[in-house]
Amino acid sequence: MEKNGENRLNLDRGLAFAYRVGDFVENRIGKMLAEEKRAAPILEEGTMAYPRVWYRVPLADGLAGDGSEYHIYIKAAHPDKLVIFFSGGGVAWDAYTAARPVTGGKVAAGLPNYYWNNLRPFTQIMNINIGITETGNPQNPFEDWSFVIITYATGDFHVGDNEYHYRDEVSGEEGVVHFHGYRNFLAAMHKARELFPKPQRLLIAGDSAGAFAVPALTPEIMDLWYPDVRDITCLSDSGLLCYPKWRETARTIWKTGREIYEAIETDNILLDWYRRLYAAKKDTIRYLYASSTHDYLLSAYYNDIVNREFTSDAEIQEAFHERLLELLAALKGITQEFCFFINRIPNHFVIKKGMRGGTIHTCLRERFFYTPAEEGVSMAGWLSEALQGSAKDVGMGLLEDRDIPNKREEAGTGQTPNRLL
Repeated sequence: MEKNGENRLNLDRGLAFAYRVGDFVENRIGKMLAEEKRAAPILEEGTMAYPRVWYRVPLADGLAGDGSEYHIYIKAAHPDKLVIFFSGGGVAWDAYTAARPVTGGKVAAGLPNYYWNNLRPFTQIMNINIGITETGNPQNPFEDWSFVIITYATGDFHVGDNEYHYRDEVSGEEGVVHFHGYRNFLAAMHKARELFPKPQRLLIAGDSAGAFAVPALTPEIMDLWYPDVRDITCLSDSGLLCYPKWRETARTIWKTGREIYEAIETDNILLDWYRRLYAAKKDTIRYLYASSTHDYLLSAYYNDIVNREFTSDAEIQEAFHERLLELLAALKGITQEFCFFINRIPNHFVIKKGMRGGTIHTCLRERFFYTPAEEGVSMAGWLSEALQGSAKDVGMGLLEDRDIPNKREEAGTGQTPNRLL
């Protein structure tokens, strides 16, 4: 008994130390950005943006999940070409996950954490100047595109409109999450139309949690904000998370608009929102989806939903792969014009014990954007060709030689397969 108590004390001390180290590293990075003037400058109201320079744009009507200030990032380049990009950063789907936002300390200590709830300086490195958002890189075919980065700090796939109260796990006091994603989206779009009023081409893209926002909010972007644009492409990068209670989450926890939650009919929220999008817009836009075959991070989220364990190993990643096959079949079932970029770039990032292996999570805003993957094609090249009207599937040979189009009838039923998860 005495030995167990001593072990418990040592473990608690170790967690506390790791927590402090993680917070120190995060704060040091934020301080470095400020001291070395690497933080994006603020674009003051009424001033012009220099071409191909990233700016922060504070939005008075925006609000992060913890109640702090909200801003987006913009880059002005060619006025005819605009990217509206939805950032990712986790998700809260119930009371337990809502009470556990991400901090550097929690990550270092291996404590449960599910979504970013503010835009502290550290989060700049996740939003700009990497992958598709990189400036000064001749390999980037989107260097001359204007950008609006709709940042994410609400855990609600950018569609929430609720003040959600919960009990803090540490203090026991009542806390609140401002599921303010939809209001932030509206404020961002007001600014987007002010700065970029008449683009001729539009790429609506998002990675991770932002991938889900793409089909959910594209109809509104097209109908209300840019109704005259005829050349539109949608891309979701790494958006697959099955949960049988998504509709309940959207309706009662995030409190989305009725048209958003009523479209959720299965456990696959991304698929349901793409079905809604296609029903409204048919083949007037291009549809693109990207994923790695055994996403280490999405498989961990899925494992947490089903087994209450935020871990990822080979068996769990294989279960994710099975769900990916079903999703791709169902997307092809919506329209054969849906095109995919599938890769198997290995994941070498280890968050903690029990969280390793598999393949990477997202390419769009990572160095992997330029990495030749299957068939020697990079995501940068694939996406550039797609926007020029030459969309194609890449990496389909990684899918166990299955005939994806022929699986469409059995996919998207809303039933969780009877397997490991």
